[in-house]
Amino acid sequence: MRLYILLSLISILGIQSTCSQQKSKSSSSIPEDVKKIDTYDNGINHEGLSTAILAGGCFWCTEAAFHRIEGVVDVISGYAGGGTNKKPDYKWVCSGTTEFAEAIYIYYDDTKINYETLLDIFYVAHDPTTLNRQGNDIGPQYRSAIFYQNEEEKQIAEAKIKALNESEVYSGPIVTKLESYDLFWTAEGYHQDFYEHNPNQSYVAAVSRPKVEKVMKTFASKLKPQYKLK
Repeated sequence: MRLYILLSLISILGIQSTCSQQKSKSSSSIPEDVKKIDTYDNGINHEGLSTAILAGGCFWCTEAAFHRIEGVVDVISGYAGGGTNKKPDYKWVCSGTTEFAEAIYIYYDDTKINYETLLDIFYVAHDPTTLNRQGNDIGPQYRSAIFYQNEEEKQIAEAKIKALNESEVYSGPIVTKLESYDLFWTAEGYHQDFYEHNPNQSYVAAVSRPKVEKVMKTFASKLKPQYKLK
């Protein structure tokens, strides 16, 4: 009996070790008691707000761009699309060996802005034609992705991609992946509001700022009062 128990424990530990190294995207793997967003409390009341989960390269850029839009109440940087077996960290995701993407979790007031408009902004905030890449940021963690939460969001996203391809706004086809949303893991604290806290950081100045300014110019009429262009 003791030998049986010992062998069982070894087997279980072996399975757990293997699973922790495997990539998983199945929403069925989410425990019922796991929230849809990893615990994060920044003091902002999110009650009654709608949500959207998007990935468009480095989250420092997209987070800052959406923060400036009227109707967007909060934006959190994190990781999505890689399953729930192990909570990711920045170093692991940056290795490019996971299925996680740098993503943002948007809380918005749907009486002021709708999901379709958020996607319009999303497609200006990054290049949706480069597969697993944004500029010099290369790897699946930088992919263009929309994590839809229901059939309506999926249909809106599909229609948006179809319209953009037909309009030939971009020189190449849209490669944005539509992925069923499972769980959003909040990134480390120093990533939150990184753009605002580090305006002179080299990456922010060279890569993030041009993207944020492009969004601000394109959607000047939708900016929050404090960000209105003069």
